[in-house]
Amino acid sequence: MKTMRRRQFLNLAANLAAMPLVLRAARAQNYPSRPVRWIVGAGAGSGPDVAARLVAPGLSDRLGQSVVIDNRPGAGGNIGTQAVVNAPPDGYTILALADSHAINATLYDNLNFNFARDIVPVASIVRVPFILVINPSVPVRSVPELIAYAKTNPGKLRLASSGNGTVSHVAGELFKMMLGVTMLNVPYRSSPPVFTDLIAGHVHVYFGALPLSIEHIRAGKLRALATIAPARSELLPDIPTMADFVPNYDASALYGVGVVKDTPVEIVDRLQKEINAVIAEPKVKAQLAVIGTPVAMSAAEYGKVIANDIEKWAKVIRAANIKPGWSP
Repeated sequence: MKTMRRRQFLNLAANLAAMPLVLRAARAQNYPSRPVRWIVGAGAGSGPDVAARLVAPGLSDRLGQSVVIDNRPGAGGNIGTQAVVNAPPDGYTILALADSHAINATLYDNLNFNFARDIVPVASIVRVPFILVINPSVPVRSVPELIAYAKTNPGKLRLASSGNGTVSHVAGELFKMMLGVTMLNVPYRSSPPVFTDLIAGHVHVYFGALPLSIEHIRAGKLRALATIAPARSELLPDIPTMADFVPNYDASALYGVGVVKDTPVEIVDRLQKEINAVIAEPKVKAQLAVIGTPVAMSAAEYGKVIANDIEKWAKVIRAANIKPGWSP
C-alpha cells in the first residue's frame, strides 16, 4: 500500500514538473495567436527602423497576425533592449538588432542586462555598408594616400563621428588602431550636423553609412575613398572596398532580429524561417537594396557574427578608452 502511494506521489510530481514544458510546447505550436510587437531601440527613420518597417508587413502576412513597430529610442538603444529583456519569453516581443548592441556590450558597464546572455539572435535582415569619405580639400584620392598623409601630418586631420561609441566613432578608431595613424576625434550629436561641417571643411574625415552619404558624394561635395563591405556597392561601383587596402578591416552594420532568452526554440525557428522568406521576396529585396544588401542567416550563423563583433569592438573601446555619452 505504501509502495503504491509512493509511486502515485512520484508520478504526480513528475507530471507537475513536466507541465511547464507541455504548456510551453503548446504555446509554441499555436504561435502566434495575437499581435507581435517589434521593438526598435532607435527613432523613426533610423536604419534599424527602416529595415523593420520594410519587413514587418510581409512578416505579418506570413504569421497571420499584426506586427506592430514600437520605437523605444534612448541610451544608445539600451532602453529598447531592456524592454525586450523584461518581456515574457513567448515570441510576442521581438527586438530590432543593430551594430550598437555589439558596441554597447562593452561601452556600458552598468546595464541591468547582459546582451550576449539575455538576447538570442533570430535572423539577420540587411547589411548596411559604411563608406570612408573626406572633404575634397584634403589632398588625397585613395586610402593609401590618406594613410600616408595622416602619418606625415599627425593630428592635423579631424575625424568626425556621430557621437561617442557610435559605429562611426569606433570605425574610425579601428582604422587608427590598425594603421597607427593619429587623427583628432570630433564627436557630434547625430549625422546631419556631421555632414554640414564635413562639407564646409570644419572636419575632414568621416566613416558614415553609405545611404546617408551617397547624395553628397554624387553631388561632388564629398570624396569617397572606400566602401566598407565585403564587395563593391552597386550604387558606387567605381569605389574600391576598404579590404583592398586594409585586410580584415570591417565596420559594416548588420541589422536583424532577436528575442529574449528562454524563448521556445520552435518560435525562434518559426520567426527565422518567415523573416528569411520575407527578405527573399523580390519586392522586399529591392526595397532593402536601397539601404544595403539583404542577408539571410540561420540563428547560429547570426549569433557567431554578433559574438565576433562584440569581441572586435571590445578591443577598440578599451584601447581607445571610449566612454558613453557626448562631449563637445
